[in-house]
Amino acid sequence: MLTDDIAGISYNKAAHNRGLQKRIGRGRGSIEFKHQNISAVLLGLGQPWIPGYKPAANFQNALVDGVLRWLDRNEDWLAPRENQSRLRDPAAANWIGPPTEALLEFGPAPSQRNEPPPVDAEFMAKIGLKYDVAERDARNRALGKAGEEQMLVHERARLESAGRADLARKVRWTSAEDGDGYGYDISSFEPDGSDRLLEVKTTNGWERTPFHLSANELAVADDRRDHWHLVRLWDFARQPKAFSLRPPLDAHATLSPTSFLASLK
Repeated sequence: MLTDDIAGISYNKAAHNRGLQKRIGRGRGSIEFKHQNISAVLLGLGQPWIPGYKPAANFQNALVDGVLRWLDRNEDWLAPRENQSRLRDPAAANWIGPPTEALLEFGPAPSQRNEPPPVDAEFMAKIGLKYDVAERDARNRALGKAGEEQMLVHERARLESAGRADLARKVRWTSAEDGDGYGYDISSFEPDGSDRLLEVKTTNGWERTPFHLSANELAVADDRRDHWHLVRLWDFARQPKAFSLRPPLDAHATLSPTSFLASLK
């Protein structure tokens, strides 16, 4: 059902529920609630979920393990969406084809809105840390490249709509064209010609899915704070949405060290 939902294919939740009732001998309400539990697990693991099954967080660890096993066996289940790219990454000859719409939908960061999250944000964050959701996203190179490319298209369209086609032509996919050590992925411009440096973090999950930052990214964010932006793309598999954070980043997020460099005494 989730795969169909993301692909925009109609499906019948009631018929699915009735089929499960016959197979497992549980009532309609019980099955409905279990699907809501699965939505909560997917949310915590940085994955999309079916909007019609509102996440419900009272579930056992065994359900998390079961969902994780499925995800590990089906790592490419969202690959078709992530590989929709129009441009060609000069660093990867087999990268084909996107994004979607040129201009992304930007909104305020979660901390700047008053609406409550669908489930307890702290509880979901603990799941994300325990199962290292950020590392799963970081390892997904196709997802990362698709997000960067989507942002590249957005930046060029933004500048063109501002009457700066000259600057749009100069926007550079730094991480692909020059290497991944600059502390940002895209070198763009403001309409007045000043630098706009974008570090893009992409997830198929919700807006509060945790993500990794490197020491170099943090250093560049501090050194170039007047020009550096962290762009968070979320719900990427369904309809990419975005928000932006400006340095200092610890004003917006809790920065937790995940590794240490050990030098022998």
